[in-house]
Parts: sequence; structure tokens; C-alpha cells
Amino acid sequence: MEFCSIASGSSGNCIFVGTSEANILIDAGISSKKICEGLRGIDIDPSEIDGIFITHEHIDHIQGLQVFAKKYNISIYGTKKTLRAINSKFNGDLEGCPMIEITPDIDICLKDAIILPFAVSHDAADPVGYRIESGGKNFAVATDMGFFDDYIVEKLKNLDGICIEANHDINMLMVGKYPYHLKQRVAGPKGHLSNDACADLLCRIFCDRLKHILLIHLSKDNNYAELAYETVRAELLTRCCDHEVSLEVAGRNTPSDIFSIL
Repeated sequence: MEFCSIASGSSGNCIFVGTSEANILIDAGISSKKICEGLRGIDIDPSEIDGIFITHEHIDHIQGLQVFAKKYNISIYGTKKTLRAINSKFNGDLEGCPMIEITPDIDICLKDAIILPFAVSHDAADPVGYRIESGGKNFAVATDMGFFDDYIVEKLKNLDGICIEANHDINMLMVGKYPYHLKQRVAGPKGHLSNDACADLLCRIFCDRLKHILLIHLSKDNNYAELAYETVRAELLTRCCDHEVSLEVAGRNTPSDIFSIL
């Protein structure tokens, strides 16, 4: 299994996950042109994508979905409420694209990949994260979460790799330029994980097999890549890191390295 962030942040999110048989996108929040460029940059033909799994309907997760999915006739996966919200945003204009309903905590198979959606807390219709298993390896995308609890921890145990949200530094957010109501939204129970919360969650799910951590969905205004990295790294070193682990931060507009889970 391998994964790569094609784009990450409030301006657009798109993650590629590849197995021996399946090519999957998690979200399509950048233009179709940029998705294609990102895929070709890692030697994947866009027409070879087998499915697009949507976390939720906010525009930074579906911006390029309509054009990209229609062009290559790719199946779109999402919860019932998410698919309904997507259809509403695109005025029902996803003709020709199979829309496949998923349910949190129920596996769905796509070739050799087993995808498990899990519920998260965010101000969207019915948001989810995804855990993907193939060939005995496990990977997850956990983003756009206002908080985590024992349910989330359980869904993220025994992973080999993870893309996890480190959206904001709480101090930068509180003294920054956002209006009060937006600060409350971001930091609230249906908002986003802070660097500190991300680090805490990682320590709770840390295990010997976890080798690749990619921090995603950093705020442009309320975070820095270096700050997110050092916050998480320090907590891991202090609390739980007793083996070599790859920790990196996804770029906003540039693809990350390809991480191979062996």
C-alpha cells in the first residue's frame, strides 16, 4: 500500500491511496486539472482511479469532484446525507457518475481494499474519516474533527500509516484576525483538531507498527508547518516514541512524497 497527499489545507484537500489492485482518492477538493497533474506526477493515470471517497461536502473537499468524476466516470462514495448535500451543491449535475452510499462502521470492498468509514464531529451533513486495509496493512485519514473520543481512538488503532489533521495552533487562533464566531467554530466540538489535540491523539494510538505520519489540513492563517511538526514531534518523543517513525507535514499546493507501507 502507498499514499500521497496531492493537496492539503483550507484551500483544497485530496489524498491518493494505492493498493496492489485499487487506486483511491480521498476527497477531490482542488480543481480537476490539479488533481490530474498531481496524479500524473506520481505516475498514476487519472482514468485508473477506481473510486472517490468523500469525507464531507465542504468545498475544500469537493471543488473538483464534479468535473473530475464526470470526465472519467468514477464512482463517488459518501454517506447518504453527504451525497445528498453534494448533489444539492452541484444542482444534481453528476449524471453518469455512480453515487454509492456508505454507512459509518460498515466495511465496503473495492478490489483488494477494505474501506471502513467512521463518524467524526464536524459542522457538515454526516462527515466521516476512512480506514483502509489491504494485504494486512492499515492506513487511515482522520481530518476535520472538532474532537476525538474513545470511538475515534478505537478506529485508529494498529495502523501502519496515517494522514491526520493538525489544523491550528490554539494561541495563534485566539490572537489572530478571525472574528470571534469563527474562532469559536474552529476550536469548537464541530471544528478542527489543534496541533496539541493531534499530538495527544497520535500518542493514544501509537504502536510499534506505525511508521508513517503525515500532518494534513493545516490552517493558512493559524498555523505553520514547522510549529505543527515540532509540537507533534515533541509530544511523541516525550510520551511514546520508542522506534523510528516518519513524521512529515503535507504541503498546501504541492504533492507530498509517496509513502510506501511495506
